[in-house]
Amino acid sequence: MTKGGSIILNASMVSVKAVAAFSVYSATKAALRSFARGWAVDLKDRGIRVNVVSPGPVPTPGYRNLGLGADQIESVLAAQSAAIPLGRVGTPEEVAHAVLFLASSDSSYVNASELFVDGGLAQV
Repeated sequence: MTKGGSIILNASMVSVKAVAAFSVYSATKAALRSFARGWAVDLKDRGIRVNVVSPGPVPTPGYRNLGLGADQIESVLAAQSAAIPLGRVGTPEEVAHAVLFLASSDSSYVNASELFVDGGLAQV
């Protein structure tokens, strides 16, 4: 990585908010947050920033790999939406915009941070 680069790790809001049956997944995402803190210090002399993006529920084609039918997926999405302060799940494009911000010079003074792209779910 060149001097002044930007590393963005993909974690999840479950790194800070418990979800039933997700303890191992949650622990791995919390570990990414820890890596970002350590690497930000390790890479400071090279001017490399390390940040984390932590999405909330974002339906992607991977949802079809859960072994659920379309009606079940819609039910899951409705339940998730009800728990999110914005009242809806996110989109892949919304996460991409957050990543682009962290990769850009617009975030040149953002380092070792975690940006939650979750409609407020992890904050309430």
